[in-house]
Parts: sequence; structure tokens; C-alpha cells
Amino acid sequence: MLLTSKSYKFIQIFHMSQKMAIAWLHSSMEMEIEKIVRTINDHPFPNQPLRPALYSQLPQSILSAPFVEKVLGNLFGAHSNGLKAYELFKYCLDSDFYTPSSGAFEKTLHILTRMRYFDEAWELVKRIKRTHPSLLTLKSMSIMLSRIAKFQSYEETLEAFERLQTDIYSGRKFGTNEFNVLLRAFCTQRQMKEARSVFSRMHYDFIPNIKTMNILLLGFKESGDITAVELFYHEMVRRGFKPNNVTYNIRIDAYCKKGHFGDALRLLEEMECAGCSPTMETITTLIHGAGLVRNITKAKHLFEEIHKRSLQLDTGAYNALLSSLIRSKDMISATTLMDQMERRNIEHDNVTYHNMFLGLMRSNGIDGVSTLYTKMVRKDFVPKIRTVVMLMKLFCQNDRVDMGLDLWNYLVKKGHCPHGHALDFLVTGLCARGRVEESFNCTKQMLERGRLVSERVFQMLERFLVQMGELHRLEELKLMINKLKSLLPPPD
Repeated sequence: MLLTSKSYKFIQIFHMSQKMAIAWLHSSMEMEIEKIVRTINDHPFPNQPLRPALYSQLPQSILSAPFVEKVLGNLFGAHSNGLKAYELFKYCLDSDFYTPSSGAFEKTLHILTRMRYFDEAWELVKRIKRTHPSLLTLKSMSIMLSRIAKFQSYEETLEAFERLQTDIYSGRKFGTNEFNVLLRAFCTQRQMKEARSVFSRMHYDFIPNIKTMNILLLGFKESGDITAVELFYHEMVRRGFKPNNVTYNIRIDAYCKKGHFGDALRLLEEMECAGCSPTMETITTLIHGAGLVRNITKAKHLFEEIHKRSLQLDTGAYNALLSSLIRSKDMISATTLMDQMERRNIEHDNVTYHNMFLGLMRSNGIDGVSTLYTKMVRKDFVPKIRTVVMLMKLFCQNDRVDMGLDLWNYLVKKGHCPHGHALDFLVTGLCARGRVEESFNCTKQMLERGRLVSERVFQMLERFLVQMGELHRLEELKLMINKLKSLLPPPD
């Protein structure tokens, strides 16, 4: 018995040591990723080439697929300049130690196309075709086409699809899946006239399936036309397609978003009668819909039903209930629910924080927001753009410009390139208080990271710098802006 007890203790200690070692490795990797992201974002662009810095900071011997994918993911989230991310990925591709993953390739492609570097994006897919053709997936095709559909014309999008078919994905027969990717490109941009045109022209060549119909149905839902959703639903049924979970989820969401919660509940019953089991997405959508019509009792009931339906609670379900509580102005219950998420090890994501900040702004004002902001920073959580801009506006327009500057410095320290709208609010707030030096430094940081500043920011700084006789600084900004304009795509 004594031996068994000792053995048990030894196993416990061994497992604990393993967990500590894994946690340490994870923490060490996160610190290294943050350091590389910061190095790339802080690098003066385009005054100096990035590759020498990568050679000194990122030895090729330590490159691994998960590491590079994480760095590129952070660069994507940090809104880094696309050419810098591309330079990093090319540096990795040139290494004998590195085999690229589809995730790393897709993130690089996403960063480039988001900034409309389409020439570089085509150059990248051509290189991948030569060296790693297995990385050319439906997802990479979708990234390319959806951005072209957003920034270019209908004809150019169709030409891009043809180019992918004949040049990049040559040797692969395009079928329904590729057709669906093209349709999704238009539907995600709410270009339903173009999507219907493509469907009418090409559905004889590419036989549509239920996924095709759901993509179009989703497009009508995203365009906000509930009548079009229902008309197309009946059309797909007439064509012989049997609705599935996705079909019902789209229709339920359409009704919820329009405030027709009773109709959404009716569809839930219809869904179950048709033998389609509701998913977490179904229940989460309904909880959110209940919140939109201020039916907090039903929202709570649906939330409690999740366990009874043998579904797994996740961040999305908590966020839906949290949003419902906030809409009902019950911030005490919302705060309690947020604490419950923490106790149950369910992550707070950007939606959690954004909704809580919105609720606190309406109820507790700036003080409540300040408390949650401090807590968020302590947890090393980096909010997304819309939350950053919302917080920066709140801080700078409520005489808390120091908190705005703190948020800016926090993002820069984490390797992020804050959004231009955030800089607009910060520079306005700082200049209004005579803090031109700090305004100049933040603007310079933005430009050094390869991102242009707005005309409003430049004109404001120009006025103050001329008044102060700091013409050399004004000239420095002009040079940086002109150099960037020669490299960056023109504004929309």
C-alpha cells in the first residue's frame, strides 16, 4: 500500500512537472512571437530592407510551421503592412529548414489582398504553384476572389476566376466546389445581382448542390432583405433541394436580425419536425434574437436549454446572453456572467469585451470602462480594431487622453500597428491640449510601420508644427508620407 501511495504521488508530481514544462514552453514561444512581430512592425519601412533584421533576429534554424503561422497570424491581427509580412514569408520559403503550412500561406495572401497588393498576391500564388502546389486550396482561392470582388469589378473577378482555373490551378478540374467559392466571393460582399448573374450563366457547367443554394441564401440574408431570403428559399425547394441545418440557421438569423423573434421560434419548431437537429449556432442565434426584442426571460431559458440538448457551452453562447443582458441594461448580471465565464475557463474574446465596454459606457460611464480596460490589459488581451477605435474615441473625447496614449503605447509594445481612425482621435485629443510632441511621435510610429496617416492628421500637425517653427519635423513627415505613397496602393 505504501509503494502504491508513493507511486501515485510520483505520477502526480510527474504530470504536474509536464504541465509546468508545457506552460513554460508555450509562454516562451509566445514571447518570441511577440518579439518578432514587434521587430517587423517597428522596422523603418521602406527606408531599410527588412531581410537583414530577420537574419539577425530570426535564425532560419528555429523556423517551424506552427511558429511562422503564429507570427503571420499576429501580423494579420496587428494590421501590419502587407509587404513586410510578404517579406517574412519569402524569407521563410528560402530556408532549407522550413516547410510552409497552408495556414501561413493563406495568412500571407490575406494580408496582401486586404491591402490590395494584388500583383504581389499573384506573384505569391505562382511561386506556391511551382514549389508547394498542395497549398493551393479552396480557402486560398476564396481569399483571393473575395478581395478581388470587393476592390475590383465584376468582370475582373470573373477574369481572376478564369486565370486561377487555367493558370494557377491548372491540371485540376474545376467543379461545384470551385463554383461555390466564386459565388461566395460575391455573396460575402453583398453583391447579389452579380451572384445571381454568375449562377444563371454558369450553373449548367457546374451542377449546384445544397451548399451552393445556402451560399446564395446567406448572401440574401447578409443584404438584409428578408423577403428575398424567403423567395429564394422557396425557389431552392422547388428546384428539389432539401433544407439542412445551415439552411434553417440562415433563415432563423434573418428573422432574428429583423426583430421577428416569434417567426424565428416557429422556424426552430419546423426545423426539428424536419429532422434537423438544432446546433450551437441555432441556439446562439436565438439567444441573440431574444436579446434584440428585450425578451431576457426567453434568452435565459434558451441558454439553460443548451446543456439539456447535449450541446457544449462556448464563448459564442455566453456572448449572446451577455449581449441580451446588456440590451436589458442589467449590467450587474452581465458582470456576473463574465466572471462565470472565467471560473469555467471559457475565454473572453473581443466580442465579450466590446459588448461589456458598450454596456459600461451607457451605464457607468468612463469610470466603469476604465476598470475593465485595466483588467483587460493586465490579462495581455489585445482588442480588435473596432474596440480600439471605440475606446480611443471615448478616452480622447472625455478628457482621458492619457488613457488613449496608454492604449496606443500598449498596442505598439505588443507589436500591433494601431488603426488610422484611432490615430485621428488621439492626435486630435493631444493637439487640443498642446501636446504636439507626443502627436508627432505617434504619427511617426504609424508611418514607420508602413501605414499612411489621414489627411486630417497631417493637416493638424502641419498647422501646429508651422506655428512652433518645427519645419524640419514637418519636412520629415512629408518625406515619409511621399515615400509610402509611392509604394502603397491608392486609396479606395
